[in-house]
Amino acid sequence: MGQQSLIYSFAARGTVILAEYTEFSGNFTGIASQCLQKLPSSSNKFTYNCDGHTFNYLVDNGFTYCVVAIESVGRQIPFAFLERIKEEFSKKYAGGKAATVAARSLNKEFGSKLKEQMQYCIDHPEEINKLAKVKAQVSEVKGVMMENIEKAQDFRQQGTKIRRKMWFQNMKIKLIVLAIIVLLILVIVFSICGGFKCGK
Repeated sequence: MGQQSLIYSFAARGTVILAEYTEFSGNFTGIASQCLQKLPSSSNKFTYNCDGHTFNYLVDNGFTYCVVAIESVGRQIPFAFLERIKEEFSKKYAGGKAATVAARSLNKEFGSKLKEQMQYCIDHPEEINKLAKVKAQVSEVKGVMMENIEKAQDFRQQGTKIRRKMWFQNMKIKLIVLAIIVLLILVIVFSICGGFKCGK
Protein backbone atom coordinates (compact mmCIF):
# COMPACT_ATOMS: atom_id res chain seq x y z
CA MET A 1 0.00 0.00 0.00
CA GLY A 2 1.57 3.29 -1.11
CA GLN A 3 2.37 6.09 1.29
CA GLN A 4 -0.01 8.43 -0.53
CA SER A 5 -3.10 6.18 -0.50
CA LEU A 6 -4.85 8.37 2.12
CA ILE A 7 -3.91 11.99 1.58
CA TYR A 8 -6.26 14.26 3.52
CA SER A 9 -8.80 13.93 6.30
CA PHE A 10 -10.98 16.07 8.53
CA ALA A 11 -13.64 16.01 11.23
CA ALA A 12 -16.42 18.61 10.97
CA ARG A 13 -19.51 19.79 12.82
CA GLY A 14 -22.11 20.36 10.14
CA THR A 15 -20.16 22.29 7.48
CA VAL A 16 -17.54 23.65 9.92
CA ILE A 17 -14.20 21.80 9.75
CA LEU A 18 -12.93 21.42 13.33
CA ALA A 19 -9.73 19.43 12.71
CA GLU A 20 -7.89 18.44 9.53
CA TYR A 21 -4.64 16.82 8.49
CA THR A 22 -2.60 16.44 5.31
CA GLU A 23 1.05 16.30 4.32
CA PHE A 24 0.27 17.17 0.71
CA SER A 25 -0.82 20.24 -1.20
CA GLY A 26 -3.43 20.30 -3.93
CA ASN A 27 -6.96 21.33 -4.81
CA PHE A 28 -8.35 18.23 -3.00
CA THR A 29 -8.82 20.24 0.24
CA GLY A 30 -11.05 22.73 -1.62
CA ILE A 31 -13.02 19.97 -3.36
CA ALA A 32 -13.50 18.11 -0.05
CA SER A 33 -14.77 21.33 1.55
CA GLN A 34 -17.15 22.04 -1.38
CA CYS A 35 -18.57 18.51 -1.19
CA LEU A 36 -19.06 18.96 2.56
CA GLN A 37 -21.34 21.97 1.91
CA LYS A 38 -23.59 19.82 -0.32
CA LEU A 39 -23.87 16.69 1.85
CA PRO A 40 -27.29 15.67 3.22
CA SER A 41 -27.41 16.01 7.01
CA SER A 42 -28.83 12.51 7.54
CA SER A 43 -26.46 9.91 8.99
CA ASN A 44 -24.98 7.99 6.08
CA LYS A 45 -21.89 7.18 3.97
CA PHE A 46 -21.04 8.99 0.73
CA THR A 47 -18.27 8.74 -1.87
CA TYR A 48 -17.50 11.16 -4.70
CA ASN A 49 -14.89 10.49 -7.41
CA CYS A 50 -12.82 13.32 -8.86
CA ASP A 51 -9.37 13.57 -10.54
CA GLY A 52 -8.36 9.98 -9.68
CA HIS A 53 -9.31 10.44 -6.02
CA THR A 54 -12.25 9.36 -3.88
CA PHE A 55 -13.79 11.78 -1.40
CA ASN A 56 -15.28 9.58 1.31
CA TYR A 57 -17.68 10.93 3.95
CA LEU A 58 -19.27 9.44 7.03
CA VAL A 59 -22.07 11.58 8.49
CA ASP A 60 -23.12 10.69 12.03
CA ASN A 61 -25.13 12.68 14.63
CA GLY A 62 -24.40 16.10 13.14
CA PHE A 63 -20.68 15.42 12.65
CA THR A 64 -18.98 14.58 9.36
CA TYR A 65 -15.73 12.68 8.91
CA CYS A 66 -13.90 12.80 5.59
CA VAL A 67 -10.88 11.14 4.00
CA VAL A 68 -9.51 11.71 0.50
CA ALA A 69 -7.86 8.64 -0.99
CA ILE A 70 -6.37 7.62 -4.32
CA GLU A 71 -9.02 5.84 -6.38
CA SER A 72 -7.13 2.51 -6.61
CA VAL A 73 -7.44 2.02 -2.81
CA GLY A 74 -11.18 1.33 -3.17
CA ARG A 75 -13.68 2.08 -0.42
CA GLN A 76 -12.94 -0.48 2.29
CA ILE A 77 -9.83 1.14 3.79
CA PRO A 78 -11.15 4.74 3.63
CA PHE A 79 -14.37 3.73 5.40
CA ALA A 80 -12.51 1.64 7.97
CA PHE A 81 -10.43 4.78 8.67
CA LEU A 82 -13.60 6.90 8.97
CA GLU A 83 -15.16 4.44 11.43
CA ARG A 84 -12.00 4.53 13.58
CA ILE A 85 -11.92 8.35 13.51
CA LYS A 86 -15.62 8.61 14.33
CA GLU A 87 -15.06 6.35 17.36
CA GLU A 88 -12.06 8.35 18.61
CA PHE A 89 -13.73 11.71 18.01
CA SER A 90 -16.97 10.62 19.73
CA LYS A 91 -15.05 9.24 22.74
CA LYS A 92 -12.99 12.40 23.10
CA TYR A 93 -15.65 15.04 22.42
CA ALA A 94 -19.08 13.40 22.90
CA GLY A 95 -21.38 16.04 24.36
CA GLY A 96 -18.34 18.26 24.92
CA LYS A 97 -16.61 21.21 23.34
CA ALA A 98 -16.91 19.93 19.73
CA ALA A 99 -20.46 21.29 19.79
CA THR A 100 -19.31 24.90 20.19
CA VAL A 101 -15.64 25.34 19.17
CA ALA A 102 -14.57 27.50 16.22
CA ALA A 103 -13.40 26.23 12.83
CA ARG A 104 -10.07 24.32 12.84
CA SER A 105 -9.61 24.95 16.59
CA LEU A 106 -9.14 21.22 17.26
CA ASN A 107 -6.25 20.90 14.76
CA LYS A 108 -3.61 20.70 17.50
CA GLU A 109 -5.44 18.12 19.62
CA PHE A 110 -7.06 15.99 16.96
CA GLY A 111 -4.86 16.56 13.89
CA SER A 112 -2.30 14.14 15.32
CA LYS A 113 -5.05 11.48 15.75
CA LEU A 114 -6.04 11.91 12.10
CA LYS A 115 -2.39 11.47 11.08
CA GLU A 116 -1.95 8.44 13.37
CA GLN A 117 -5.05 6.65 12.07
CA MET A 118 -4.25 7.44 8.42
CA GLN A 119 -0.80 5.93 8.91
CA TYR A 120 -2.23 2.90 10.71
CA CYS A 121 -4.72 2.19 7.89
CA ILE A 122 -1.98 2.65 5.26
CA ASP A 123 0.41 0.30 7.13
CA HIS A 124 -2.15 -2.43 7.97
CA PRO A 125 -4.37 -2.95 4.89
CA GLU A 126 -4.64 -6.74 5.43
CA GLU A 127 -5.87 -6.28 9.00
CA ILE A 128 -8.35 -3.61 7.87
CA ASN A 129 -9.64 -5.91 5.10
CA LYS A 130 -10.00 -8.82 7.55
CA LEU A 131 -11.92 -6.62 10.00
CA ALA A 132 -14.16 -5.36 7.18
CA LYS A 133 -14.91 -8.96 6.15
CA VAL A 134 -15.72 -9.92 9.75
CA LYS A 135 -17.99 -6.85 10.07
CA ALA A 136 -19.72 -7.78 6.81
CA GLN A 137 -20.25 -11.34 8.07
CA VAL A 138 -21.57 -10.07 11.40
CA SER A 139 -24.04 -7.74 9.69
CA GLU A 140 -25.08 -10.59 7.36
CA VAL A 141 -25.73 -12.85 10.39
CA LYS A 142 -27.56 -9.94 12.06
CA GLY A 143 -29.69 -9.55 8.93
CA VAL A 144 -30.56 -13.26 8.89
CA MET A 145 -31.40 -13.15 12.62
CA MET A 146 -33.64 -10.11 12.14
CA GLU A 147 -35.35 -11.87 9.24
CA ASN A 148 -35.90 -14.97 11.40
CA ILE A 149 -37.26 -12.85 14.26
CA GLU A 150 -39.67 -11.14 11.84
CA LYS A 151 -40.74 -14.54 10.49
CA ALA A 152 -41.24 -15.82 14.05
CA GLN A 153 -43.33 -12.76 14.88
CA ASP A 154 -45.40 -13.25 11.72
CA PHE A 155 -45.83 -16.92 12.63
CA ARG A 156 -46.89 -15.98 16.17
CA GLN A 157 -49.36 -13.39 14.84
CA GLN A 158 -50.77 -15.93 12.38
CA GLY A 159 -50.98 -18.47 15.20
CA THR A 160 -52.88 -15.95 17.35
CA LYS A 161 -55.26 -15.21 14.44
CA ILE A 162 -55.84 -18.91 13.83
CA ARG A 163 -56.44 -19.56 17.57
CA ARG A 164 -58.90 -16.66 17.67
CA LYS A 165 -60.67 -17.94 14.55
CA MET A 166 -60.86 -21.48 16.01
CA TRP A 167 -62.18 -20.08 19.32
CA PHE A 168 -64.94 -18.17 17.48
CA GLN A 169 -65.84 -21.26 15.44
CA ASN A 170 -65.88 -23.34 18.63
CA MET A 171 -68.13 -20.78 20.34
CA LYS A 172 -70.42 -20.70 17.30
CA ILE A 173 -70.77 -24.51 17.41
CA LYS A 174 -71.43 -24.43 21.18
CA LEU A 175 -74.08 -21.73 20.73
CA ILE A 176 -75.73 -23.67 17.90
CA VAL A 177 -75.76 -26.86 20.03
CA LEU A 178 -77.14 -24.86 23.00
CA ALA A 179 -79.85 -23.33 20.76
CA ILE A 180 -80.81 -26.82 19.48
CA ILE A 181 -80.97 -28.20 23.07
CA VAL A 182 -83.13 -25.22 24.20
CA LEU A 183 -85.35 -25.71 21.14
CA LEU A 184 -85.68 -29.47 21.86
CA ILE A 185 -86.55 -28.76 25.51
CA LEU A 186 -89.19 -26.24 24.38
CA VAL A 187 -90.62 -28.73 21.85
CA ILE A 188 -90.71 -31.46 24.53
CA VAL A 189 -92.26 -29.10 27.09
CA PHE A 190 -94.91 -27.90 24.61
CA SER A 191 -95.71 -31.42 23.44
CA ILE A 192 -96.05 -32.65 27.06
CA CYS A 193 -98.13 -29.64 27.97
CA GLY A 194 -100.21 -30.04 24.85
CA GLY A 195 -100.91 -33.70 25.70
CA PHE A 196 -101.79 -33.05 29.38
CA LYS A 197 -103.37 -29.62 28.93
CA CYS A 198 -100.77 -27.92 31.11
CA GLY A 199 -101.96 -25.31 33.51
CA LYS A 200 -105.68 -26.44 33.51
